[in-house]
This record gives sequence, C-alpha cells and structure tokens, in this order.
Amino acid sequence: MAEHPFPGPGLDVDVPTLRAALDAGVAVTIVDVREPYEWEAGRIEGAVHIPLAEVGHRAAELPRDRPVVFQCRVGGRSAMVADAFRRAGLDAWSLQGGLLDWVATGAPVVPDGGSVADH
Repeated sequence: MAEHPFPGPGLDVDVPTLRAALDAGVAVTIVDVREPYEWEAGRIEGAVHIPLAEVGHRAAELPRDRPVVFQCRVGGRSAMVADAFRRAGLDAWSLQGGLLDWVATGAPVVPDGGSVADH
C-alpha cells in the first residue's frame, strides 16, 4: 500500500503539502464548499463545487477511494465538513487557511484574474 500523501491524525492539510501531492499525480478530490458567488470569483482548478448547504445531501457524490480535501475561504467551513465526513469514514481533510492561504502562496486560481471573494 502506498504511503498516505497527508500527515495525520489532524484534519488540516497545508497548501504546500496539497500542492506537492497534486504535482506528484496523487488522486485527490478538492471540494469547494463556498457560496456560488465565491466560487465564481475564483477557485482552485479542478475543484468540485458543492456549497455547504448542499454537501450533506450530496455525500454520495464524494469518492471513497481517495482523499477528499474540503476547501473554503479561510478553513472554518471546510473544517466542520471534513470533521463530519471523517467521522463517517471518509478520508476527509480541510485545506488549512483555505483559499486565502492558497493564493498567498502564489498558487493559481481560475478563471484568469480570479480572486478570493469577501464574505
């Protein structure tokens, strides 16, 4: 069995660790739980958008065969969701610092010229 790409046992994965896993081709699903206007302003390329209000009843859409990293603006909403799904048996993580930390490290967002929306 391959070594897990994220350290445990906590819920948080930092931006450099997530980017290293993605760059190495590790199969990771990123789920953006922000509101639609936040998603439209800027997002991580390849992320799936499931707003926080919908994530519970869309749980069947989440993969069970790979880590799922939930992401929001600063990490609060994503930590709540990651905790709930981890307790339900999913390999769930929260992006530490959210999209703000992602952008602060120079990681790209889409669309071109995208930004982190205010609350």
